Amino acid sequence: MKTKENYSGFKGTLKFIANTISWTALVLLILVALFLAYYTISNRLAEANGYKKDPFISLYTIISGSMIPNINVYDVVVNKRVDNPNEIKVGDVITFTSTGTLTQGKTITHRVIEVIEKDGKYYYKTQGDNNMTPDASPAEFEYVLGKVIFRIPQLGRIQSFIGTQGGWLVIIVIPALIIIISDILKIFKLTGVKNKIEKMDALEKAHKLERSKREELRKEEIKKHLKLDKNLYEPDPIIVEKNTKVIVADKAPKKITPSKEPLSRVEARQNSRSNTTHKKGKKKKNKR
Repeated sequence: MKTKENYSGFKGTLKFIANTISWTALVLLILVALFLAYYTISNRLAEANGYKKDPFISLYTIISGSMIPNINVYDVVVNKRVDNPNEIKVGDVITFTSTGTLTQGKTITHRVIEVIEKDGKYYYKTQGDNNMTPDASPAEFEYVLGKVIFRIPQLGRIQSFIGTQGGWLVIIVIPALIIIISDILKIFKLTGVKNKIEKMDALEKAHKLERSKREELRKEEIKKHLKLDKNLYEPDPIIVEKNTKVIVADKAPKKITPSKEPLSRVEARQNSRSNTTHKKGKKKKNKR
């Protein structure tokens, strides 16, 4: 049965914080890994088809205050790729690669204030919400990286902190070690429980075997006692042989043929009484 985690006390609070940080870092790493995998596969497929194509979803960290208060420094903006220039309207916030003299090659996220179509090409005049003037050069559609669909407040601080050695150690290494050590301890604990259960099963089998042996011995003793009691209450029959007797009487003596058949107790007693009577009669006759 799974036991409920106990977060009471100081150690429990530290454990809760460590688990929260480690799981958050793990989720972020999984998301980043999925995004990188998607970005890499998408670029490889585009290159295989002979053209370079931006990813469908892209993330950028804001490092300037040109879009305050709507987008702050260290906010992360999530962009959706735009395949049709007509999808970008006035008021949309786009991320593009600048072609201006002072900002050439830099990635900028500003709001569209005007859409210009010239010779079949689309240009977007942009301006930061916190800037007093528009950007010097309009953004060409082919340099647009995407349209902002939402922002994640202050996520860039975590990204910036992870980029340092101390941040990598605190956010990634230590929580990962805590998770690994915790899992190892759980494995040892489960192994100990398993061994204990196996020992208990072995003892239970030994007890069952011993109980079965005792039961067999008890049954054997009961059988012996029953056999002895039967011999006591049912003795063997008495076999008596009749001897040849000469009985003195008025008539000639009669020879009695002995019988080898077993006599019952009643017949044996009658014969004994008959012999005694004959002996007494003989004595009386002799006296006369």
